[in-house]
Amino acid sequence: MSEATLSSATSARPCFGDYLALTKPRLSFLSVVTTLVGYVAARPGWHPQEFLFTTLGTSACAGGVAALNQWMERDTDAQMKRTADRPLPSGKIATGSAFVLGWILCAAGLACLFAQVNGLATIFALLTIVSYLAIYTPAKRWSRWSTEIGAVAGAFPPLIGWSAAEYRVSALGWILFGILLFWQIPHFMAVAWTYRRDYSAVNFPMLPVRDTEGHRVAAWSFFNTLALVAVSLLPSALGLTSVYYAGVTLLLGIWFIVRAAMFLRPENRDPAARKLFFTSIAWLPLQLGVLVADRLVFHP
Repeated sequence: MSEATLSSATSARPCFGDYLALTKPRLSFLSVVTTLVGYVAARPGWHPQEFLFTTLGTSACAGGVAALNQWMERDTDAQMKRTADRPLPSGKIATGSAFVLGWILCAAGLACLFAQVNGLATIFALLTIVSYLAIYTPAKRWSRWSTEIGAVAGAFPPLIGWSAAEYRVSALGWILFGILLFWQIPHFMAVAWTYRRDYSAVNFPMLPVRDTEGHRVAAWSFFNTLALVAVSLLPSALGLTSVYYAGVTLLLGIWFIVRAAMFLRPENRDPAARKLFFTSIAWLPLQLGVLVADRLVFHP
C-alpha cells in the first residue's frame, strides 16, 4: 500500500477505538504495570499524588511510543496479515495524525514525570523512548539482534517506577530490570517463531527467520529462560525477599523451564511455541505479584 493510499484511505472519521488501538493498549498496559511494580517494590511511603503522576506520565509515554512505532512501521505492517488491520495500514487514521499524536503523548508524559515526579524517572522514561524508537524499531529491518535490543528497551519501565519512589535505583530495581530483560527473549522468540513467515515476507532478519529449523531459536529461548529463573531467585539470595518467595519462584521457574524445554523438540516445535508463549504470559504477572506481595508482607 502506497504512502498516498495510507494517508487518504480513511473513508470515515476515525473513532476513539482507532486512536486507542494506535497506542497498543495491551503492550502499554504492561509497561505501566511493570513501572508500578517497581514503585511498590521499592517500599516507599504512600504518596498518592506521586503514584498517580507516575502512572499518568508512563501511560502517556508508552502510548506515544506505540503510536510512533506504528507510524515508522506502517509499510511493513501493511504487508503482514496479523498487522494489516492496524489503524495506519488499514487507513483508519491518517499518518500525519499518528505522528503528531505520538509526539504529543511522549512530550506530555515526560513533562508530567519531570514536573510532578523527579528527574531520574524522567531520564529512564526518555531512555525507553529513545531506545525503542531510535534503536530497536530501525534494527528490526537490519539486525538479527533486534529482539534483544527491544528487550533492553522493554526492561526500563521498572526503573522508572523504582526511581520515582526512591530517587535512585538499588539492587532489587536492577534485578527487576533483569527479570524483564530475560523474560522478553523466550516470550518474543515464541511469537516470532509462530509468525516467522510474516516476518520473512517483509525481510526482517530476526533469528526465527534466519534459523528455518528452529534449533537455535529454541536453544536461545531455553538459555534465557534459565537465566530468567536464576535472576528471579537473586532477591532471596541477597536477603531482599523471604524463603516463601524463593519457593514459589522456584516452582514457577520449573514450569517455565519445562515449557522452554518442550520447545527444543523439533517434532513439536510449532505447538510448543504457542504453549511457551501462553506460559510466559501467565508467568510474568504471577512472578511480579509474588515479589510485590512478599515485599509488602515481609519487608514493610
